[in-house]
Amino acid sequence: ARARGLEVRDAILEAGRVRLRPILMTTATTVLGLTPMALGIGRGADLRAPLAVAVIGGLLLATFLTLIVVPVLYSLLDTVQTSVPVRSARSAPVGGGEHGAVPAARREGAGP
Repeated sequence: ARARGLEVRDAILEAGRVRLRPILMTTATTVLGLTPMALGIGRGADLRAPLAVAVIGGLLLATFLTLIVVPVLYSLLDTVQTSVPVRSARSAPVGGGEHGAVPAARREGAGP
């Protein structure tokens, strides 16, 4: 969306609108599918309950990060990027300055 020329806020809102349903549906089906195992219902589920709880917690955290934290960080980084002036290669000193200077003998191809 940014490549098409949308502003950051509009691009974030469009991405949220497009991706919200698939993200929530994936999270809901996985959490609902693992709930009996997390509760220890069924044969052998008591041994797998800690794994189910960990997967459910991780998936809920990842969903929160995807829907809330990542768009906020993207917006903040874009704000920082636009407020900090970028130094172009043309404004850098020729020859790399004091520390990056190449001796004249090396530049002209004269021996080692």
